[in-house]
Amino acid sequence: MSKTIQPAERLSLVQEYYFSRKLKEVAQMNAEGKDIISLAIGSPDMPPSEQTVERLCEVARQPSAHGYQPTMGTPELRGAMAAFYKRWYGVELNPATEVLPLIGSKEGILHVTLAFCNPGDEVLVPNPGYPTYTSLSRLLGTKVVNYNLSEDNEWQPDFDELEQMDLSRVKLMWTNYPNMPTGGRAKRETYERLVDFARRHSIVVVNDNPYSFILNDKPLSLLQVDGAKDCCIEFNSLSKSHNMPGWRVGMCISNKEFISWILKVKSNIDSGTFRGIQLAAAEALTTNSEEWHKEANITLYRRRRNVAEQIMTALGCTFDASQQGLFLWGKIPSQYVNCEDLTERVLHEARVFITPGFIFGSNGERYVRISLCATEAKMQEALRRINTMLKQ
Repeated sequence: MSKTIQPAERLSLVQEYYFSRKLKEVAQMNAEGKDIISLAIGSPDMPPSEQTVERLCEVARQPSAHGYQPTMGTPELRGAMAAFYKRWYGVELNPATEVLPLIGSKEGILHVTLAFCNPGDEVLVPNPGYPTYTSLSRLLGTKVVNYNLSEDNEWQPDFDELEQMDLSRVKLMWTNYPNMPTGGRAKRETYERLVDFARRHSIVVVNDNPYSFILNDKPLSLLQVDGAKDCCIEFNSLSKSHNMPGWRVGMCISNKEFISWILKVKSNIDSGTFRGIQLAAAEALTTNSEEWHKEANITLYRRRRNVAEQIMTALGCTFDASQQGLFLWGKIPSQYVNCEDLTERVLHEARVFITPGFIFGSNGERYVRISLCATEAKMQEALRRINTMLKQ
C-alpha cells in the first residue's frame, strides 16, 4: 500500500469506553483463576417476569413473527408504553404520536442529538454524569458544556450557576434522575425548575429516567410537570425496572413534532426490534404487578444495599443513605490520592471490581460506585475479602 490508512479524526475525541477496556483486564484475571467479584456494572442479574418470557417464546414460535417490524414499534408496544406512563406517572400520552420505542436509551442519545443539534451547537452535560452523553456529543461534532452537580446540593442542578452561563448556542440539556452515578433523588421541585429553564432559554431538556422504580416506591417523571411535553423529552427503559437489559427495549416520550423529528433519524439508522421482543415487552409493561415491582425493585435491592453500605463503611467511604437507583455512591477517605488508587487496590488485593468515579467526570474524582447487580451471597463474599485486605 502506498500510504497508511488512518481512522476518522473524530476517534481522537473519544476513548474506548472504560468498562469495555477494564472488563478485558478482569476477564484475563479470571482466566488466571483469580475469581473476580464484579460490583461495577449495572446489569440486573435477575430474570424478567415469567409471563414476559412465556410471551417471547409464544411469539417466537409463530411463523409470521420473524419479518421486519415497524421502526416506530408495533401498536401493541406503543400502547403498552403509553398505558405504563398513565398507570405509574399519571401522564396522558397519545401512543400513535407521542411514544417512540428505542433499541435501548443509549441509542436514543444518538438519535436525539442528530435530530436537534448541528455541528458546533452546544449541549449541557452533567458533571458527574453518564459518559455516553459526552462521548456521543463529541463524535457528532457538538460542543460539550458541563454543568456541575455537587454533594452539597444533593446532586441537583445549580440553577443560579446555569443562569450565569452563556446559553446562546445550547440546544440540549441532559439530565438523569434518579441520578446515575450519584443516586441523587428525583424531585418535583427540580423538574418544575427544569421545565421553566427550558421554556425561557429555548433549550430542550432530555431526562434519562431508567431508575425511577429502583429503591423508590413513588416513581416520578419530568412529564408530570405542566407544559413539560412541549419543551422536554424523557427516556425510559425496561432494562433496570423489568430486569431486561439485554433485550434492548427503551422508549422516548415527548410531543408529536419532536417524536417525528427523532423518528426521521431513527428510521435511517435502525430497523424495528424483533416482534417477539416487542410483544413480550408490552406484556411486561402491562402485567407486571405492583407486588412484582416491589419485590424485584425494592425488597431485593434493599437487602443488597445493606451489604453495599457495609462495604462502603469498611472502605472508610461516606455516603448519603437516601440514595435511589441501582448503585451506591461513596466519597473516598482522604488517605487516597484519587479514587482509582482505592479501586485498583480493591481489585488486585481483594479481587473485587468496583467503579472509580472519575469516569463520570471531574466532580467524581473523589468517589467510587458499587453496583447492586450481584447476589447477596456474592456481595457478602466481597465484604469478607475487603475486610481481609484491610487487616493485612
